[in-house]
Amino acid sequence: MAKPKDIFASRIGIIIVGLAIGCIAASLQKFGNPSNMGVCVACFTRDIAGALGFHRAGIVQYLRPEIPAFCLGAFLAALMFKEFRPRTGSAPMLRFILGMFAMIGALIFLGCPWRAMLRLAGGDWNAILGIAGLVTGIAIGVIFLRVGFSLGRSYTSRFPVGLAMPIVMLVLLLLAIFYPKFSETSALFQSTKGPGAMAAPIILSIVAGLIIGFLAQRTRFCTVGAFRDLILMRDFHLLSGVIAFVVAAFVMNLIYIQFNPGFTLTADDGSVSMQPAAHTTHWLNFCGMVLAGLSFCLAGGCPGRQVFLSGEGDGDAAMFVLGMLVGAAVSHNFLMVGSQVMAPCAVVIGLIVVFTIGITGRSIPVLSR
Repeated sequence: MAKPKDIFASRIGIIIVGLAIGCIAASLQKFGNPSNMGVCVACFTRDIAGALGFHRAGIVQYLRPEIPAFCLGAFLAALMFKEFRPRTGSAPMLRFILGMFAMIGALIFLGCPWRAMLRLAGGDWNAILGIAGLVTGIAIGVIFLRVGFSLGRSYTSRFPVGLAMPIVMLVLLLLAIFYPKFSETSALFQSTKGPGAMAAPIILSIVAGLIIGFLAQRTRFCTVGAFRDLILMRDFHLLSGVIAFVVAAFVMNLIYIQFNPGFTLTADDGSVSMQPAAHTTHWLNFCGMVLAGLSFCLAGGCPGRQVFLSGEGDGDAAMFVLGMLVGAAVSHNFLMVGSQVMAPCAVVIGLIVVFTIGITGRSIPVLSR
């Protein structure tokens, strides 16, 4: 019989965690988070960037507590199970750039890999193009991995280095709880309409974030890693958790009457509108997630996984998370979100940069973790 701590490493363990995360995500949507956005690391990081004043898109400014709670939940799990290992030193600037372009690609699609799955589970068929692009990007990344791509070796570091990101996240969580306004024209900003004005009760969001962070750290839950392992090693372990995540979210959406199938929505009066926080420029949905998937694959994990790793002391993952924060600001400040005017240029430039990193990264020493 498996020991209690070993259940997290088993197939049944990751399936249970996938089911739990899917149920939590759909429930957060039911209790106030934006539609098909119960959990989205990209969108929530974008909202945090807006709350801090890094961009001024007024409808997406809210210091969402889920992201800091993810990190702190992973931090607590790592401490409890003696897996808190401060480490850093592996191509920090490249990780920052990958994080930035991963966020740009995700915001062109309008969602991270987690939200792509949630959009599918909510009936948004535009997510099919996004998921196809995500898998394509990961497949290209696997090709680079097979020919020797690596971002280099990570080295054990001092305890304060590992504490840096959890402390930053703790400060953000305290700001989210008390939400001070330092002057009429300064941060923290908060949306009065749009997705940024939609939020589940803060206590519920914090508890949900801590639970997800704890469980995901224990099981190494990762959407990008799931497809990477399937393509690279024919390993279905992580993918079984992702499938459970989608199934649970789908069932909960049916229960909550949140399932609205189609590329668009048709109201009772016959009027047609977009799916929530979505667009139907299909080639951008696909290509945006190719860029995101390739960036995530080269960096070693999806945005959620990067947040969880930063909670267990990984300074390299912390650099990637900071890159995502900057990428969110760049996306909104330079009109690169969804089908905005600069999105096509952003995709082309991003793919050129990330392909260059992939091609030139083969000579870097092998990563050790």
